[in-house]
Amino acid sequence: MAPRLLIVMGVSGSGKTTIARLLADRLGYRFAEGDDFHPAANVAKMSRDEPLTDDDRAPWLAAIHAYAVERLAAGDRLVVTCSALKRRYRDVLLRGIADGRVVFLHGDRELIASRLAARKGHFFPADLLNSQFAALEEPAADENALVVDIGPAPERIVDAIVRAL
Repeated sequence: MAPRLLIVMGVSGSGKTTIARLLADRLGYRFAEGDDFHPAANVAKMSRDEPLTDDDRAPWLAAIHAYAVERLAAGDRLVVTCSALKRRYRDVLLRGIADGRVVFLHGDRELIASRLAARKGHFFPADLLNSQFAALEEPAADENALVVDIGPAPERIVDAIVRAL
């Protein structure tokens, strides 16, 4: 049985929203877009090509965590997207949640940059990709994260995740 909370993480452009929506549909889970929890100041900062600091991210991570705790307490199962680039961010997201797991969408910079270049209407500019890769701390073995290659088609990625869970 899959955990009640799945956090789909990765740098911008790795396919978090696409994969998380498909995964939530496949599992019958509620879906939440982590970007929706950003304070307006964060969105404005990223729109100006300014990377977020840890201080900027703190209220965002706390809001996602609070939402997850609330939905789990209501009996929901949840798939939520969040870049969760650093271990301490993942620790905040999973604090006090025994039945949660991270799914790391792993891909190389060239593939992700090409996806960002093709994306229209999103507040995250492609220029910030370097800052995301610089901040990325891939999950360590003791985090029990599921690492998934983003090369295949989204449906195949979701198939791999479901099999692994």
